[in-house]
Amino acid sequence: MAAPQFSADDYLRAMQSLMPRGRVWPRDPDAVQTKVLRGLSAVYVRTNARANNVLAEAFPPTTYELLPEWEATLGLPDTCSGTVQTVIQRRGQVVARFIGMAGQRISDYVGWAAQLGFSITVTNCAPFRMGQSRMGAPLGGPDWSHTWRINAPLDSIIPFRMGGSAMGDPLQAWGNAVLECEMEAVSPPHTILQFSYT
Repeated sequence: MAAPQFSADDYLRAMQSLMPRGRVWPRDPDAVQTKVLRGLSAVYVRTNARANNVLAEAFPPTTYELLPEWEATLGLPDTCSGTVQTVIQRRGQVVARFIGMAGQRISDYVGWAAQLGFSITVTNCAPFRMGQSRMGAPLGGPDWSHTWRINAPLDSIIPFRMGGSAMGDPLQAWGNAVLECEMEAVSPPHTILQFSYT
């Protein structure tokens, strides 16, 4: 359901319908009272637009003006944020932190990375087992059973997007530091996490 959009004429009609009847309450367009009410209705149109904007700002995926408020609520920026982030990256990190991890399946980690703006795949490692592993697979040791690898592009590029980016954001941002830090933070503590960039 879309937020209501009212025009100045809508507000003028509403205010005139609330006035009492009589000769001292004229409704013709040239009356001084109508002109005053028309001036007030412009204020209500602006207030309505700002109120509708709050609806978009109330949700992390569409926030812009309240982004610093969302970040402060979720403890951002932190060591994972890096030094320079675009609005898209900041918003993605807020959404990822707000939603949190749903579980420990591969799809959960892929979805978490997608919220941060990264496209990844996950590989589970296992020690070499005669008759089960293919030739050329790494031998690994006992820790290899608890090792998993995140595969991502060498430099994940986050482009400038009209309607999503802000003035001052670079035309492209790249790097995987945020991905590595956030994945390290949510990975199970008994596992060994590796990153493979292609």
